Amino acid sequence: MADLRAGDRPRRSPRARKTQGHDEVWEFSWAPDGRATFPYGDPVTDGEPHIVWRRVGTHAIFTRP
Repeated sequence: MADLRAGDRPRRSPRARKTQGHDEVWEFSWAPDGRATFPYGDPVTDGEPHIVWRRVGTHAIFTRP
């Protein structure tokens, strides 16, 4: 969150990165099989980043619904 509050994208250390083929969608991993995808939305609070969670779960979230 400190990176986001500073106006920067997340560092690689929390394992957040852009997904391949979708410029506005990011992937976040927090455990060996814990994944989430999200884009950044319009700010709800001035000066605060807004994350819109798309999918949260295991690697299975990467398959088409």
